[in-house]
Amino acid sequence: MHIHTLLTQLGRDTARTAQSINPPLVRASTVLFERLADYKQAHHQRQFDSLQYGRSGTSTTFDLQRAMAALTGAETCLATASGLAAITAVLTAHAGPGKHLLLNEGVYGPTRIFCETELASLGTAVDFFPNDAEDITPYLRDNTSLVYIEAPTSLTMEMLDVRKICAAAHRRDIPVAADATWGTPVFFKPQELGVDITIHSAAKFINGHSDVMLGLVLGSEKNLAGTRRVCGRYGAHAAPDTCWLALRGLRTLGVRMARHQESALVVARWLLQQQQVKRVMFPALESDPGHALWRDQFSGAGGPFTFELATCSETAFAAFIDALQLFGLGTGWGGFESLALPAVPYHLRALSTLPDEGRLVRLHIGLEDPSDLCEDLAQALKMVK
Repeated sequence: MHIHTLLTQLGRDTARTAQSINPPLVRASTVLFERLADYKQAHHQRQFDSLQYGRSGTSTTFDLQRAMAALTGAETCLATASGLAAITAVLTAHAGPGKHLLLNEGVYGPTRIFCETELASLGTAVDFFPNDAEDITPYLRDNTSLVYIEAPTSLTMEMLDVRKICAAAHRRDIPVAADATWGTPVFFKPQELGVDITIHSAAKFINGHSDVMLGLVLGSEKNLAGTRRVCGRYGAHAAPDTCWLALRGLRTLGVRMARHQESALVVARWLLQQQQVKRVMFPALESDPGHALWRDQFSGAGGPFTFELATCSETAFAAFIDALQLFGLGTGWGGFESLALPAVPYHLRALSTLPDEGRLVRLHIGLEDPSDLCEDLAQALKMVK
């Protein structure tokens, strides 16, 4: 079936018993069993997939996990407390003394910090390869246990050749994990490119209403075995309430993504024409250096992209951000509302004042009319002298 049909039909198994359209929200900490034999049997089954204790999930959790697995063609899915919890669980499962993790330079900031601090302090070797690397083979080691990528890259929106990366890693029997939040299952199918483990911050597009924290990890039973153990030990499980809200968000994901893409292209093309804008970083634009790779690997584009302002002072930059009326100022993206945020590269994050050159702004284009968003940006850009 078409993905839009699947989005409306999947994850409704328990709705049938309740004779309702939507599955019931089941909250529980304690799970009761009729007999001791039932209790023993349940606790010999896998966490995240069976009723044991509330932390392992309820029928609401399982409905979402089955829906996401079926939607992406994965064998199994784990729901975690946040997108970062999903990321750190996957990385931790492949880390340890004597092991080597290889990531692309443009990964999500907290992902990089976790690797450089927590994992490195435990004896894990961590390296980063250039986003535009033609071949990652020179960066692989005999002890490389995981290649981790994010496509497109966080903040600078650079495309990676996912097929080549996976091929190089697989020649050495190294699994590849990918943060696929930007594309969602609607526009990006990383498993078809060779990715073994896919991660989504479902707090963003999948939920779509900016009111939950939720992460999802997808892959085969074999590839997620270590991640399942880490989640169980660290208690990284998702609450049933957030899973229920994510199931609600799935129903409209297809139509929302189409609108996000349409409006983002309108705003991005408009920004290209503005005197106060140096460049727009959005692979869906024909002028973007990563456009060919995007067309090859994605079927559409999400709402977030980045642009660089003309050289301006900190005061003028603040005046531009503060003048925006329709763009909220806040961390995150993927909801119905538009957002604007200073996009600070990793190497500049320790500075209290940013350089006048290279000022980046990340926009998330929401569901407002794009002409209104362009008008809002126009009046704010007048502050950039």
